[in-house]
Amino acid sequence: MDRSRRELLGPDGLVLDVRGRPGPPSLRFECAPGGRLLLRQGERPVLLGREEQGGCSREGLFVHRLAGYRSPLPPTRSAWQRRPGNWVHQYVRWLEEAPQGGPLHEGRWLLGERHRFPTYVWWGDFLRDWPGGHLDWCRGGWEGVVPLRPLSPEDDPRVKAYRKHAREGTLAPVLLWWVTLLDGWVILDGHDRAVASVAEGRTPPCVVLTRVPDEEDWRRTADEVIQGHERRMERLTAHPGTERQRGTLARAYGDVMSSLPYEPAPTRSWPLPGGAPAWDALAGAAMFQFPSD
Repeated sequence: MDRSRRELLGPDGLVLDVRGRPGPPSLRFECAPGGRLLLRQGERPVLLGREEQGGCSREGLFVHRLAGYRSPLPPTRSAWQRRPGNWVHQYVRWLEEAPQGGPLHEGRWLLGERHRFPTYVWWGDFLRDWPGGHLDWCRGGWEGVVPLRPLSPEDDPRVKAYRKHAREGTLAPVLLWWVTLLDGWVILDGHDRAVASVAEGRTPPCVVLTRVPDEEDWRRTADEVIQGHERRMERLTAHPGTERQRGTLARAYGDVMSSLPYEPAPTRSWPLPGGAPAWDALAGAAMFQFPSD
């Protein structure tokens, strides 16, 4: 595999430009007609999803998780949490070294620390039920958190040990993956740490993984933004007394241009082999029922 390139974004973030992984990754989404969705790790299905039809154009998504998901990161040791170094760089190294369990494929990926979320993310839309659940897209989007394995109880010995780290401020970050197909986050690593932090009334510290546009894509968009900005500035310049408007427009233009390389890009999916019949067979075997069925 070719060495991936890194673009540093300060001490707590970087862009990883993955090279030499043209095929589907081990952890990948596959889609079939009729709003059918499958998350597969290797050959093992770990999540089934199907879009709900209703008054909204995209009403929501019913999901059903299956046993067997494995984190792409090694187990977190207590000693690592007390002297961790840089978690973003550590997680990047682990993801690169363990391609058989993770979602990385060719393209640009943003990884960064995040410690603040809207309250509803962890205290409203943290999908605690197992194995089923519903992601409600109709109220301005969802943006919740989907665990890929059953959550341990708050009094589980491992969770209790992590709760101590949460109180001390030494808890290793949860690794989240932003998935546009779900309009929310998936926990890749740190299920028990997430439970521990929430049990302590704290927002879990996180490292977030987000697919961002490839260079040719964001540069194409940048060319369009530049052309539109130049036309608007020319029209304003033709009229006296528009200095303030031009200043406001220039600042907005600078903000847009600086953010283009790092805006979230759609999560890639691959065709589900066998299409809808194959998905239906998996759903039947998993006893995945829909209210409309």
